[in-house]
Amino acid sequence: MVPPEADRAACPDRMAGFRFTYEVTALLVSRYGRWTCGWDQSVHHGGPVESWCCASDSVGEAQETAERVVTCLLEWRDWLEDVAERFERLAPHPDASAEDQSWHLERAVTRLVTAVVSSTHASSSWYGLCETTLTWFLTSTGMSSEEAQKAVEVAIGGRFKSHVAPAPTLIDTVGEDLAIRLTGRGFYRER
Repeated sequence: MVPPEADRAACPDRMAGFRFTYEVTALLVSRYGRWTCGWDQSVHHGGPVESWCCASDSVGEAQETAERVVTCLLEWRDWLEDVAERFERLAPHPDASAEDQSWHLERAVTRLVTAVVSSTHASSSWYGLCETTLTWFLTSTGMSSEEAQKAVEVAIGGRFKSHVAPAPTLIDTVGEDLAIRLTGRGFYRER
């Protein structure tokens, strides 16, 4: 599936590279499942994968490219497993009071945003993975994906920017906004 060198060099619109990543993704999904869809989410483009840049820079000879794809897939899997473990630790208990739920949500946002910033180096469009991660977290607690996505969009509200790590106070504000929106209570305000 590696595009010939001539195709990569002669394709200024990068279509050969896009076809390559699409075909590799389709192969990985068919073999291992949907979780593989982020294998090429490079830190250069807002993802946590260090071993991939883009097809034009990362695709080489067939064996070298295959090894790089495997390395990237393993990096992506490690990141997903880390995030899943964080979700388990950060989730509020289903029977928690509104105040406790609010506290857990604020804490989860702070820790998850910080983890995404660290993994992506706050590079180009890092906030996309942040929104996705927070949405996944909320859906892991039982919220519908539509509700979770809307709540995250409102809480972030365009406040995160490419190539800029958010200040801790901004992360805290986003966490508080999300918690209040979802629980109607602010942990720190109520005590």
